[in-house]
Formats: sequence, structure tokens, C-alpha cells
Amino acid sequence: MGAAYFYHLTQTSMDVTLPRLLEKARGAGWAIVVRGVEAGRMEWLDQKLWLLGDESFLAHGLAGGKHDALQPVLLTTQTETPNGATCLMSVDGANISADEVKTAERVCVLFDGHDPDAVQQARSQWKMLTDAGCAAQYWSEETGNWQKKAESGGS
Repeated sequence: MGAAYFYHLTQTSMDVTLPRLLEKARGAGWAIVVRGVEAGRMEWLDQKLWLLGDESFLAHGLAGGKHDALQPVLLTTQTETPNGATCLMSVDGANISADEVKTAERVCVLFDGHDPDAVQQARSQWKMLTDAGCAAQYWSEETGNWQKKAESGGS
């Protein structure tokens, strides 16, 4: 049974934090799906990940290609995981389900702490998941370093 980790972004942007989390997840050996809500935003993230430079190359693909099943990191707006992902990263308020948390190794919810709607969406997701018995952790970077601020053990 996995857990949902909520990352409250206040000091760094999505395009800085996401690659760091992706590298850690890849280091754990996980295939990953990054789920967003808008195709244009996923294309933007795709470009950002390609521009990391040679030393930080992170193999990934944008969903809809013929090699989706082979991608170690797949960016998508869909709920399917053609690459057999065991880690799901939700960005921009993309929905996740309790079943996904319970079957994945890890679910990460990244949200912009300067956007009241994003904060409210994350709170709603936290409540829905913890009410369903999912383990969850809330991480904040308000001090400049990531610190765990809350944890729910799940059932």
C-alpha cells in the first residue's frame, strides 16, 4: 500500500521541484506518470524537462506517442498508465483516487502555495484520501527546506 505525499510549493516553482522528485522516484526504480489537467501545460513541462541539460538528462515522453509503454516518465492528462507506472505525480490539481494511492508505490501531489484555488484543491484531495484510509504526508518548504508538517497513517 502506497502513500500520498503533498508538496506545498512556496519557495520553488513546479519546473524546479518536479525534476528533483522525478529523479528521486527514478532512483527508487519506479516508472512514473505525471498527470496534469491541460495538454498545453504538459507540453510546457515536457519542454522544461528536455532543457535540463546533458548532466541532468531525464528520459521522459509526452503521452500520445507510439512508445508510451516504454517511457520511464510519461506526461499526460489521462488517467491511464500505459507505462505501468508505480508512481503518480499530480500537478495543477489533477485528480487522483484513493485506489490509485492504495495500489501505487507513491503518489505525489504538487501544488502552488501562492494560488488559493490550488491550496483548496489540495486540502480537498487530502481529506478525500485520508477519509478513504490512505496514508498521507504533507510537506512544506516555507522555511526554505522541505519539512514534514503533517502525517496521516491510513488504515
